[in-house]
Amino acid sequence: MTKYLDYMISPEPIRLFNPAVDASRRKIQSLAVVNAGHLPGRTMQRADARFRYWAFVVITGGSGYYQVGSADRQEVTAGSWFCLFPGETFHYGPHAEGHWDEYYFTVEGSRVEEWLGSWLQHPDQVQKATIDDSVINRMELMFMLIDSGMPSNLDRASLMLEAFLYELVSQADQAEAGNRGRFVLKVIEDISASLYADPTPEELAVRHHISVSTLRRIVHEYSGYPLNEFIHRLKAAEAKNVLLNTEKSVKEIGEALGYQDTFYFSRVFKRITGYSPRSYRSRGGQ
Repeated sequence: MTKYLDYMISPEPIRLFNPAVDASRRKIQSLAVVNAGHLPGRTMQRADARFRYWAFVVITGGSGYYQVGSADRQEVTAGSWFCLFPGETFHYGPHAEGHWDEYYFTVEGSRVEEWLGSWLQHPDQVQKATIDDSVINRMELMFMLIDSGMPSNLDRASLMLEAFLYELVSQADQAEAGNRGRFVLKVIEDISASLYADPTPEELAVRHHISVSTLRRIVHEYSGYPLNEFIHRLKAAEAKNVLLNTEKSVKEIGEALGYQDTFYFSRVFKRITGYSPRSYRSRGGQ
């Protein structure tokens, strides 16, 4: 490990790890750590930077920006990570007069192509992750393995880095799944609360900024029923409650739920519940 002050990079001591090991002594040839480092309090910005190898940068403090070529500039905050890779130019670093705390790992090998073909999607986007003490401890352990200079430890560091990056990606996938789950529930709750307003599929889709086909897919994945059938079943459940707890006529209940044809409402209700509305009321729901 080399630890020194470079005021062009940071006013704080930085650590750089540059293992010098004969590649033939490594057992894992498809992935190798080229170098790594910790740049606390980094102030240096880079423009039009190019890279020979893939690098993975984890920001544990501060904020800044990241831009690939002429694409839009993306915000970087503590808990962000991003990729640097061959074939592009990069502009990145802390905001002017600001700083960030950076860990980075540079790798080479065919394994990266496997990552890109399976789980490392959108490498040109800033990703978010939960960076806690356990994450920092894992990066520090990789530093120790790299710094040992032992070929077997470098292999271990490479495999540990692969697992580490996979878990960072999985965090983002889980967060996306959670956001989607909340969105789906929001759509379903809106449909359930709109039984008496009886909005069209087009109106529901517009309310949630999605297409009608997406709305239909969401409902089918959630309930197992096509959209229209799901709504019929929600209305039948509401009608059961109203039949048992009010004196409203079958015609009034059907019209309130959007069925202008009382006979059609009765047929739908019987198909779903097994009873006609009048029979269901007379039996007390039994």
